[in-house]
Amino acid sequence: MKKEKLDDLAIFGGTPAFREKLHVGRPNLGNRERFLERVNQILDGRWLTNNGPFVQEFERRIADTVGAKHCIATCNATIALGITIRALGVRGEAIVPSFTAIATPHSLDWLGVRPVFCDIERRTHNMDASHVEELITPYTTAIAAVHLWGRPCAIDELSDIARRRKLKLIFDASHAFGCSYRTRMIGTFGNAEIFSFHATKYLNSFEGGAIVTNDDDLAVRVRLMRNYGFAGYDDVVSTGTNGKMTEVAAAMGLTSLESIGEFIDVNYRNYVRYKLNLADFPGISMLSYDENEKCNYQYIILEIDDSASKINRNQIQNILWAENVLARRYFYPGCHRMAPYRSRQPALRLPHTEELANQVLNLPNGTTVDVESIDVICNILKFAIARGDEINHRIKDSSRSVPIPDR
Repeated sequence: MKKEKLDDLAIFGGTPAFREKLHVGRPNLGNRERFLERVNQILDGRWLTNNGPFVQEFERRIADTVGAKHCIATCNATIALGITIRALGVRGEAIVPSFTAIATPHSLDWLGVRPVFCDIERRTHNMDASHVEELITPYTTAIAAVHLWGRPCAIDELSDIARRRKLKLIFDASHAFGCSYRTRMIGTFGNAEIFSFHATKYLNSFEGGAIVTNDDDLAVRVRLMRNYGFAGYDDVVSTGTNGKMTEVAAAMGLTSLESIGEFIDVNYRNYVRYKLNLADFPGISMLSYDENEKCNYQYIILEIDDSASKINRNQIQNILWAENVLARRYFYPGCHRMAPYRSRQPALRLPHTEELANQVLNLPNGTTVDVESIDVICNILKFAIARGDEINHRIKDSSRSVPIPDR
């Protein structure tokens, strides 16, 4: 449905462009019949968890895909981060970007490690390695970097800093499964890398994560910690927790892996369509990917420049939500401005993080989004920005907004 006048916008009483809500990160599904075959095998074998055959197969497949020696599957990526932090002996302080999911600093804080927030590079959205160097103190024991949007962070620079300063280096690669850096797959850098297979990721295991590493000793410690420290039937040799992935989650992960090529192809098709629609449009810049590297193309990220568009990111988000396009702002307002961290360093300012947190908008992608829907979304965006000044005044006058959706 084309929007030609302001009253056509749903936020002003018009008919929403979409009858059903278009979500960011709506799950991709592989072959249903193949998944159900695996579920029946699980039920027939009555091996539901505790390192079953599907978990072991999933670990082998992930390790083979990224070229890592070891993969340890977990119930989710947050637990994977926590186990890795504990297994590496991280303590004191760890430097982490603020422009990331709250799970990254929370995993540190939960274990008594103080997150020290680092600013990002404005161009890449990733951790600023030069700022990392400035933040190192005698209490720093680790760097916890993030490959945001699946685009690798400054791996070489961070590896050099970690080596020179004798720090552990962990990469939160939750966005980056299937991506590469200088033709080498993400999952083979630092002391360890962490993948997420949450339902919102392009490749999911319902809920799940994995620790990948080339460090034999670390892999042994992580496997012990994932299962309460059990080294045998009743032999507990270390402190641990319950971080195990279930068999049904692994079955979903294996089924997803069988369709990974299709998922990436659809993401790339959608990425190209968005890029074509929004090319050179004032007020909008779309994040691009290096097509010489492997990439999953999951995230369609816009930066909204309100000085050019006369309408800000939050107003555009409200307009899209009213049209049933549930675009998301990531990672507002920055972890350093979230509880409990904002009360610990109330004067902390990270200018690039704060600027992007007010500009970034993530649009729907994946197998539930087709090119026709993308054309409609982009037409709404362009109409809203072209009429931004009028819309801005009308929204302010009416104080109209739409509620945040339940999911």
